[in-house]
Amino acid sequence: MGADAVIKWLMPKEERFHELLAKDTANLVRGARLFADIASSGSLEERRVKHVELKALEHDGDGITRQIFDALNSTFITPFDREDIRELATDLDDILDYLEAVAHNLVLFELEDSPEALRRFAGILVEMAQEIDRMTALLWDMANERKIQEAIVRISDFENQADRLYSTVIADLFKGNGKNPLEILKWKEIYEGLEDACDECKDFTHAVGNVLVKNS
Repeated sequence: MGADAVIKWLMPKEERFHELLAKDTANLVRGARLFADIASSGSLEERRVKHVELKALEHDGDGITRQIFDALNSTFITPFDREDIRELATDLDDILDYLEAVAHNLVLFELEDSPEALRRFAGILVEMAQEIDRMTALLWDMANERKIQEAIVRISDFENQADRLYSTVIADLFKGNGKNPLEILKWKEIYEGLEDACDECKDFTHAVGNVLVKNS
């Protein structure tokens, strides 16, 4: 191996990680929008079809995560701390996993209703995914720190909205109002999954915060 090749191999592969994380966040946005379509649908058959599509996106996300981990294992110098990159990738993977799991349960439990709370949760998650996508694109230039911090605050605001929505919808569920107890448990599982997805979006911002602290 020549000296130029050795130097090239030792240099940070920033473009490589930049490209892979951009693919990952774009895939997350597609997944969140597709989940919003599932949430707004009142047809169980349509939910089945769209869940298959969401499962394919989740599979794509798994593939991107593996590529990021492979890149970490094969790159001598990384643009950010290795554990921070690993956490960013893992959080993105987990968010989409939660969305796919909720869509799976909507079909498994044969839930055809499209209540307002379900649609609102889906809308919040689309907003959070879009903020994550924009924020990650800014992360490669620390001159963007202020804009990144603003995005972190917006995601925190969305997560607070989700917390309030979750508290309200769970309280309403357990008021009963003639609902079948089994239906109550089904919807409780759905909303818990959506709350977990929102929490994971907030966790992603913690990983971004770690990157800012270490590289500013």
